[in-house]
Amino acid sequence: MGDPFSWPPLPQAQCLCGIPPITLCPVSAVRASKVEVSMLETVEVELGQTARIPCNFSIPEESNYAYINWFYINKRNRTKIYYMVRGQVFEAEPEYKGRVAMEDDFTLTISRVTLRDARTFVCQVGAGSLGVGENRTKLHIYKTPEPPEIQVNDAGIPVTSKEIPKIAECVSKNGFPAPNITWYKNGNPLWQDNTQVNILSTLTKESSGLYTVSSILFAHVSREDRQSHFHCEVSYRLLGADQTATSEKVNLTVFYSTENVTLVIHSPQPQVREGDEVTLRCEGDGNPPPEYSLLKVQEGAQPEEKDLPASNGVLTLRKVKKEDSGLYLCRTFDLDSMKNLEDTVKLSVNYLEGLKITPEGPIQLQQGDVLALTCDARGSRPLEFRWKKEKKGKLLGPGKQLKLSNVTLESSGNYSCEVAVTGVPGLSRSKQVYVAVHAKPQISSKDSLVPVQPNELVTLMCKAAALPEPKITWSINGKVQNHTDHHRVISNLTVQVTPDLLQSGVTCTATNVLGNSSHHITLKLRTTTMPPPIGNTTAEPIKKEQKTQESKGVIIVAVIVCILVIAVLGAVLYFLHKKGKIPCHRTGKQDITRPDARKDEIVVEVKSDKLPEEAGLLQGANGEKRPAGDQAEKYIDLRN
Repeated sequence: MGDPFSWPPLPQAQCLCGIPPITLCPVSAVRASKVEVSMLETVEVELGQTARIPCNFSIPEESNYAYINWFYINKRNRTKIYYMVRGQVFEAEPEYKGRVAMEDDFTLTISRVTLRDARTFVCQVGAGSLGVGENRTKLHIYKTPEPPEIQVNDAGIPVTSKEIPKIAECVSKNGFPAPNITWYKNGNPLWQDNTQVNILSTLTKESSGLYTVSSILFAHVSREDRQSHFHCEVSYRLLGADQTATSEKVNLTVFYSTENVTLVIHSPQPQVREGDEVTLRCEGDGNPPPEYSLLKVQEGAQPEEKDLPASNGVLTLRKVKKEDSGLYLCRTFDLDSMKNLEDTVKLSVNYLEGLKITPEGPIQLQQGDVLALTCDARGSRPLEFRWKKEKKGKLLGPGKQLKLSNVTLESSGNYSCEVAVTGVPGLSRSKQVYVAVHAKPQISSKDSLVPVQPNELVTLMCKAAALPEPKITWSINGKVQNHTDHHRVISNLTVQVTPDLLQSGVTCTATNVLGNSSHHITLKLRTTTMPPPIGNTTAEPIKKEQKTQESKGVIIVAVIVCILVIAVLGAVLYFLHKKGKIPCHRTGKQDITRPDARKDEIVVEVKSDKLPEEAGLLQGANGEKRPAGDQAEKYIDLRN
């Protein structure tokens, strides 16, 4: 056999890539008349990983292979990189030195693959006189590109642009093979049509052999695109599957003319009140917003417009007054359409003023007089009136007028009129007037009879109310302390109890210009508590309870004594029986001793003393006479 390394390559064998990649032995179980080699059509591997290229072959029975050669094809030239002859392996190409190896099943492995390894590899098997067979596999190298980066045109795009403006640019770097970029608007793909959409793509091969792809999107925009979102998607193939990576979504700045203008009022609540902070704002649907002018229209036969110191169509009225009510005008000029655009709004400020009560206070009355109070005010809407005694006191009634009849001292005080504007929450006012009812003093002391001890110090109290304020005096001397609250006076007198004081008592007198009132306090010696007499009814329950307890004690003692007597009697009878004094086999008697009775058990026989004729009187419940023996004797078993 000649040198196998100098044989010319045979014609390429038929591709058997559909055969499963199983491990084949040099001698095939399948009958073959020549050498047949099967390989995968393509093998895919990611950059930097290890590629595995299987080589399966079959040869006739009782034959063996002589050598295996591995080549790669560069253009039309073959370069041997690895071979094996009679079990010995050799590396023939310096480019793959240290990176190629062949496994036991003749699979070629290439570690740390590079982009240059994207070639076609040939496995050639020689079997001596049977000839040579070979096949080939194309090795594909892949590199996942970097996620796409998008840069939007932040200068703004006018909708009136005649040229197709640039929307955004998308870049994806370091991919292999070259990836593709697709543009999306609101989730829908965009395709180039050269009228509304134009896409310019650029592919750059880096020094590393990887590809960078760039795509620029040009498109016309409309007013609605102010809310549109754009993004790009890079697609590439990896290990036999299509993969994608998506950029972030971006929003455009779109310039368009103003078509509508609105003047709005911003206030704390729908109904504006005096004192609120109100903002008037011009709003338009253009971008950028135009310059606005804010004016107040003086209504009348010849309306006049007054410019307001607004800042770009915004006017803030702090602590608004009723004079700020009126018609306001917002105006702008659109340069695209060369038209004036304007809108008006009416500001109504609700107010409440001129609150007064007649007659004005303080009002002086005499006891029994009649008083009519009238409350009045002005407001932007109908008003609601109500009266109260004191500011937070009891509600007296609704309406403008309050009538007080037959006034007394208790009628004195502050009367409050509260006014609210109908339908405007929080807009209310109140005013009050003081009414004073003059009356002679009225004493309300509770001390009429005071128990005391001789020589003790006692404090007596006297309360009086009147207008003008009363003065309280006492009928005796002592330590006096007075306390005044409006037209009420409280006086405390501290004195020592003497026999004369017990006899005379004490009188307090309240006096003002309208009269006086007096109150007498009697002092009475406090009685000493004595123990109740024997016959007192309060002792009866105690005696009854004692008797009940004594009765219970007697019953308990009697029961104990009876038990002891029966025990002694039983012992005596038992003793006599043992001595033979009492026979046990008499006629009419029954032995109550059980066969299994223990000797230490006590049995007591009780004999009746009744005569035979008396025994005949004893009958059963059914009226029948019982035997005399049964009626005359009873037995008591004390063993249990």
